[in-house]
Amino acid sequence: MAKVLVVDDEASIVNIIAYNLKKEGYEVITAENGEDGLELALSENPDLVLLDIMMPKMDGYEVCRKLREKSNVPIIMLTARADEVDKVIGLEMGADDYVTKPFGNRELMARVKAHLRRSTVKDIPAENGNVQTFGDLSIDFDRYEVKKRGEVINLTMREFELLTFLATQKTQIFNRETLLEKVWGYEYFGDVRAVDVTIRRLREKIEDDPSKPRFIITKRGIGYYFNV
Repeated sequence: MAKVLVVDDEASIVNIIAYNLKKEGYEVITAENGEDGLELALSENPDLVLLDIMMPKMDGYEVCRKLREKSNVPIIMLTARADEVDKVIGLEMGADDYVTKPFGNRELMARVKAHLRRSTVKDIPAENGNVQTFGDLSIDFDRYEVKKRGEVINLTMREFELLTFLATQKTQIFNRETLLEKVWGYEYFGDVRAVDVTIRRLREKIEDDPSKPRFIITKRGIGYYFNV
């Protein structure tokens, strides 16, 4: 049974989300502020975190940033703000996804299931590694593992999926809208900056010099491609 941590200071929202998650068969733990949420995330090892932004003691951005220093657990931000800037900040802090309040139960459960499904696949051990090497960068598609000069690079699930999609297409250029469709897999309400943020985070992790990328290249005015 997957364990989901819900962190939100609005008790009514927590109760509704917890009720619907339990109906789907998930174990649910909750916190009503950022500090308690971070503590539970680190001690309880949930399979997924639903994280509000505006909370007392510690906001969701800070919780996300601190959690990302120690864990790659999928994080879905819950925000009442429709401003794209707030969404981008969450992605920059390391969130995998976001849902804007008010949201429907069907939409939220679909996001939860999608991220948990990816995490479950990631945890299945592979008997025969399907590994491709690109210079000093290697990608194990079965183990969901990326190494640079033999050292494992910690990527979020979204970062891994974007990297592997580009790497398997090789030199083919994709615009941001297509990457949203192919990698994110659902309507992202035109917020193509999610792609730019994830590309930037990827470059910071896999490139020797992110300002002069060797692997993920920008084709100005068009999109991105993987250089082999």
